[in-house]
Amino acid sequence: MGTKLEYLIDYLLSERKNIRGAEIPKTEAEQFRLYRSLVNTRPVMEADAHFLQAEDEYLTALSERRGITNIADLTPVEDGIYLWRGDITTLKCGAIVNAANSGMTGCWSPCHNCIDNCIHTYAGVRLRYKCGQIMAAQGHEEPTGSAKITPAYNLPCDYVIHTVGPIVQGRLTAEHCRLLESSYKSCLDLAVQNGIRSIAFCCISTGVFGFPQREAAEIAVRTVREYRRTHEIQVIFNVFREDDHEIYKRLLGRACASET
Repeated sequence: MGTKLEYLIDYLLSERKNIRGAEIPKTEAEQFRLYRSLVNTRPVMEADAHFLQAEDEYLTALSERRGITNIADLTPVEDGIYLWRGDITTLKCGAIVNAANSGMTGCWSPCHNCIDNCIHTYAGVRLRYKCGQIMAAQGHEEPTGSAKITPAYNLPCDYVIHTVGPIVQGRLTAEHCRLLESSYKSCLDLAVQNGIRSIAFCCISTGVFGFPQREAAEIAVRTVREYRRTHEIQVIFNVFREDDHEIYKRLLGRACASET
């Protein structure tokens, strides 16, 4: 594992004239941090076939070591809807949703702990290149509330659906709420159009985008439940923090109780 990782680092360093030949750390943890930093800041460009094969092998083995959760092993909280707390990059389902920025090529801050950074790190460099191709063809930034779909490459899921949620600075407005609902609907529409039978949503627009957690969860649950009345798709609400988990538990529990 270490030798392959060192090869990946050597390749990535060789692309940068200013840091070519830099010393590679001794421990695997430090090596992976350097590899991740180089991936996070790598320009949108192709990599050669030998590097991609080595990266695929390394990330596949790393994914197995980190552990994979299959939707088939989860228990729904209500018909077709799941609530799961964990790392979305370890989830095996049809598609996972990435809370992207309008540039749509990932987070460029080395080792930043946002979901955008994590997804691009564990998918591998082909994801940024694919996103870059999509954005170059589009010719402008991605509008808030819309979404794009890509392969998942080295993630356990089949696809990644990237959406740009609204940024809330100050008072929450009706337009913020409309745009967040649009993000959820855009992702669901893309999943259905591509024959995807299950989709995992992160908490879109909360965190650094500033959307209040409870209001965001209310919009998410309402939109998904309404959508599922006319479409058969399994939906996982993926949360990472305990407070988000409690919010979704209350919302889904109350929704279930109202139908009994």
